[in-house]
Amino acid sequence: MFSDRAKINVTAGRGGNGCISFRREKHVPRGGPDGGDGGDGGSVWIEADEGLRDLYYFGGHVHFKAGNGGHGRGANKAGARGDDVVVRVPLGTEVRDGDLVVADLTRHGQRTRVAQGGMGGKGNARFVTAVRQAPRFAELGEEGDTRWLSLTLRLMADVGLAGLPNAGKSM
Repeated sequence: MFSDRAKINVTAGRGGNGCISFRREKHVPRGGPDGGDGGDGGSVWIEADEGLRDLYYFGGHVHFKAGNGGHGRGANKAGARGDDVVVRVPLGTEVRDGDLVVADLTRHGQRTRVAQGGMGGKGNARFVTAVRQAPRFAELGEEGDTRWLSLTLRLMADVGLAGLPNAGKSM
């Protein structure tokens, strides 16, 4: 069955939270804060692939979600970045968000980001100043983008015949 229209939901990953941590070692009397930053959330990309011919796959697969970023840890360890998700569509696909055209994918390998991942929060080691030497707070990670997109496949003819009907044309 041939399908030339689809509606999908894309959700980018949430950023990881920053960490509140303090350095504690035996021979270091005043260690100080060492909380790491959270990792950024993954993004959702749409990429054109010449090996696909229609949007039939999206009849049963509607939701696409990227990975969340990891939380920061002690010893200034940053959280891992979330995994990106790549949605492959056939050549000639037009991506719309309502009435706005987000992308028109016509070349193999052409890609566009349709949902940006959230930023990771900063750990308490980032907030140290001369006045505030031991901050007891950190930032939370931000939410990623969420949106509904309409995919429309524009068909292109490979062969065209000109002339009157039944005029003896043959291939």
